[in-house]
Amino acid sequence: MSGPIFPWRTGNRFALLCDGERFFPRMFAAIDSAERQIELELYLVESGSCAEALLDRLLAALGRGVKVRCLFDAFGSLKLSSAWTRQLLEAGGELRHYNPLNWKAGIRNLYRDHRKLLLVDERIAYVGGTGATDEFWSARENRSDWHEVMVELTGNIVADWQRLFERQWNACLGVRAWKPREEVLLTRLPPIPNYGEGLARVAYADAGQHRDILQALVRSLRGAHQRVWLATPYFLPTWKVRRALRKAAQRGVDVRLLLTGRLTDHAPVRYAGQRYYPGLLRAGVKIFEYQPRFLHLKMVLVDDWVSVGSCNFDHWNLRFNLEANVEAFDPQFTAAVADCLAADFAQSREIDLGFWRARPWWKRLRERLWGSLDRLVVNFLDRRR
Repeated sequence: MSGPIFPWRTGNRFALLCDGERFFPRMFAAIDSAERQIELELYLVESGSCAEALLDRLLAALGRGVKVRCLFDAFGSLKLSSAWTRQLLEAGGELRHYNPLNWKAGIRNLYRDHRKLLLVDERIAYVGGTGATDEFWSARENRSDWHEVMVELTGNIVADWQRLFERQWNACLGVRAWKPREEVLLTRLPPIPNYGEGLARVAYADAGQHRDILQALVRSLRGAHQRVWLATPYFLPTWKVRRALRKAAQRGVDVRLLLTGRLTDHAPVRYAGQRYYPGLLRAGVKIFEYQPRFLHLKMVLVDDWVSVGSCNFDHWNLRFNLEANVEAFDPQFTAAVADCLAADFAQSREIDLGFWRARPWWKRLRERLWGSLDRLVVNFLDRRR
């Protein structure tokens, strides 16, 4: 791996905030209380009531003399109006775009900043999977169409999130923003604590070069004793993750996958991932498809270890995207994550082998078509490395 690996930090506090109705008011309250600086790193930012509510608070902060820096992905913010950007800049805010699209760049246009991070006064951080769009939260209706979570963090871990933001903020001035200047904190993953309270660690991915976020997951899966509950909207896991899931289930571990149902923004990705269902089901993995709305959260619970953030743990994300998750050991936080996932499993349809074998031919054809296309593209990209 290249790039810094962050250690475990003690003395942290966590709050799991489920859905935009809960986390946007808390994030906005933190912005309203800012005295010195605000940093915001997002992938999806689109014009609408959510983005306007965010802008109003950023402008108010700038009016109080607070320093505001926004780092938005150039592709994910294409639907953000120029008026939004102009107002922020005219008020004294700073905005940088990650990897602007360029037809000459070819495949490099696929490198995207998928992280979601809000930092206020170097004292509080919000990490998770949200964007600033009306799907995540409508300011007019106070509702969210997409099921998502954010984690509110205070304590020693906030300094590491600040360091990660600064590293990428500076890298965006370079030719290859996905290759930040290297520095070393640790040379290998720190050991997993046997037990802890208030323990947290920054885990991240740098567009296929640095993958401690994936290695930490695989290591936890291999050491699982009681449970593995994994939620992701785009189920295209790497071979190592699939094997670790199967082996954990075969050891008698309670392995459950919470995946998106028919309500999704990328149906072909869902179909391509369904080709992995039979092998996992035969190994004893339980698969649940969430029914009420689009499941967008990315969260993993392995025994008492928790990982929450932007990473879908799929081979596309890990190949091209900047990702960031918080890993934690804390009894109260673990219980909150378990309660959230248990409630989601209760609102999901469980897929078993009998149900899967009885599906109609046209569903089989759809899975084979999109699965073959996914495999073809991945093999092509691997040959280009």
